[in-house]
Amino acid sequence: MAEKRGVDEARPYTRMLTAQVRSIVQYRTSFALDVTSQTVFTVLDIVTVLVTFHVTPTLGGFSQRQVLLIGAFTAFAFALADLTVGNIERLSFYVRTGLLDAVLTRPLSAMGQLLVLDFAPRRIGRVLFATGLLTTMLTVNDIDWTAWRVLLAVITPVCATVFFSSVFVIGASVAFWWIDAGQFAHSFTYGGRDFTTYPSNIYQGAFRRIFAYALGFGFVSYYPVLGLLGVPDPLGLPPWFVWGGPVVATAAALIAAAIWRVGLRHYKGAGS
Repeated sequence: MAEKRGVDEARPYTRMLTAQVRSIVQYRTSFALDVTSQTVFTVLDIVTVLVTFHVTPTLGGFSQRQVLLIGAFTAFAFALADLTVGNIERLSFYVRTGLLDAVLTRPLSAMGQLLVLDFAPRRIGRVLFATGLLTTMLTVNDIDWTAWRVLLAVITPVCATVFFSSVFVIGASVAFWWIDAGQFAHSFTYGGRDFTTYPSNIYQGAFRRIFAYALGFGFVSYYPVLGLLGVPDPLGLPPWFVWGGPVVATAAALIAAAIWRVGLRHYKGAGS
């Protein structure tokens, strides 16, 4: 009975998602160009890492392959979060134009509707590229595979995706109070992505403490990779930090859910 109820509740979202995808992919040339252009952005992030190693043999004490492994975890998690949740960034548009009022009048989850109404399948290319990159980097790096490291390699992309998804939701929720906060939110979503593409120990002072620890970005890929490689933290923090990803991801998800609920209660309508 509960299973049937769950299927019935999911059916409206499935129909909206299917309609959205069909409306986009029917223009095949345009869709192919969009997928290609979106994939290029992720490729360029990795190219930036390669260019960096043309002027230095190591970065923060890490080799090119090790840094690429850090970047691969970030690329995969961010691309998957962007595919599934990233379109929540359009919330400011919905608030500004009053379309959110129409969303709220339907007997469906506001979050669920926003995620499926603007679903962007063109981002799938970024996920596929990042998946191949991550698989390759896990293979070419010298990792002494144990049961614990296999577990770490499996849970890290999941936790990192949850973390980035939460950051997207938190950044978008600012629009409930500050409609034109897009650039401010991007400094944490895309700025956080750039931060986690490289080893955290290359950053200095308050900037590192805020992004790596206070905001939790250091647990997206840096500490898990230390655990996979069996490398002690150059910053001198204890080995158990490599398992901080699930804790940080859970905390981020709870905070995102709380801010989202408060924002919805705060929203009073477009006034038109």
